[in-house]
Amino acid sequence: MSFVEGLSEPHILFDTQYRILAANAAYRRQFSPDRSVVGRTCYEVSHRFSVPCDQAGESCPLARSRESGQRERVLHLHHTSKGEEYVNIELAPLLDASGQQSFYVEKMESLRVAQGQAAAQGLIGRSPAFVHMLSLVARVAPSQATVLLLGESGTGKELVARAVHEASSRAAKALVPVDCASLPESLFESELFGHERGAFTGANTARSGLVEAASGGTLFLDEVGDIPLSMQVKLLRLLETGTYRRVGSTEQRHADIRVVSATHRDLDQMVAQGRFREDLYYRLSTFPIRLPALRERRDDIALLTSALLARVAPQRKLAVSDRALQVLQAQNYPGNVRELRNLLERSALLCDGHTLETSHMTQALQSGRRGAMPSTDRVSTQPNDAATHTTAANAAAGVTSPGTLKSVAQAALQQLEQQHTGNRAELAARLGISERSLYRKLNALKAS
Repeated sequence: MSFVEGLSEPHILFDTQYRILAANAAYRRQFSPDRSVVGRTCYEVSHRFSVPCDQAGESCPLARSRESGQRERVLHLHHTSKGEEYVNIELAPLLDASGQQSFYVEKMESLRVAQGQAAAQGLIGRSPAFVHMLSLVARVAPSQATVLLLGESGTGKELVARAVHEASSRAAKALVPVDCASLPESLFESELFGHERGAFTGANTARSGLVEAASGGTLFLDEVGDIPLSMQVKLLRLLETGTYRRVGSTEQRHADIRVVSATHRDLDQMVAQGRFREDLYYRLSTFPIRLPALRERRDDIALLTSALLARVAPQRKLAVSDRALQVLQAQNYPGNVRELRNLLERSALLCDGHTLETSHMTQALQSGRRGAMPSTDRVSTQPNDAATHTTAANAAAGVTSPGTLKSVAQAALQQLEQQHTGNRAELAARLGISERSLYRKLNALKAS
């Protein structure tokens, strides 16, 4: 108990019955400044539960330690004097003379890059899918491992990259994003590595690249699937050796960076098609993290709605009626959080009062991109995509339309195919799907 009291991080000591025997000053200060925790159970203090965590649907580190016989780490939403906060918990079992677990020590470390309640900025959520993703962020962030963020467009990959950076030992240095999709192949190398004076026409002065700008910090390669093949081998060398050369120079430079990359593309399929180097894929994906789509974390929509309204209409303090929230939660959001924000901003502009009602949501849905299906540039025949979104909006408004969702989507796809003059790869890229998916959809059109 004296040892725990002398530690700077929050620690508690408790027995096999979950009863807290000691809590050090750091714990008392952060988690229970006004009331003693000694004699109370850890799950009551942390979660206000009346039963252990594993009986209340949470992951219990004590139960896991009993099974594994070793230290365990979990991520929990922990009650504090400021509300609920995400906390990394590391539990260590203490053995008696016979080798049986008799006491446990828990170390707490707040994860300040995410919130379990509406907040002005950062990652927000508390659904199981969100917590699982966040637990992976908390586990990998302190290491130097390369991280690959996978997920649909609009799921917040740059926010997660920033969370990885800010929870790492490199947080005091820069996070430098590189938008790989916007860099033309002719400029990619000089932007990334820099160039010497006279290296090419127009290079009147030497210039450092983004790798140098990220020195000591994190280099975030967004949309890494769009990196030209000719550049992939040079990026691979950077990752394997930590060295690079400026364009027009023979001098090797050392890069002190950590790489986090992100893509919405299917890199496995691109590797199979020869469009992405397999060795680079393995270098980038030391620790892959899949970001859940918004439709996989509907429980977070209420939290996100409050936070996003504060951002899009900060002066108005808007609320959302229960019925309007139900309309929001019924959508499938192929554009994910970005689409939700767009919808809320449009609804706020349509509302003259202080509460967004169903009528505002319905009007915003009908006036949006999904309300004009034939003109969209991305179509899916899957029931969870744009067609379902349009139908949900019509249902909320009491509108019915002839035909099935599938027929509407197929008609739109057929129109796009007839208007497109390029090859299938270009059409697939325009639709935001793989060539294989496009091939299946076109075959389904011919068979229908």
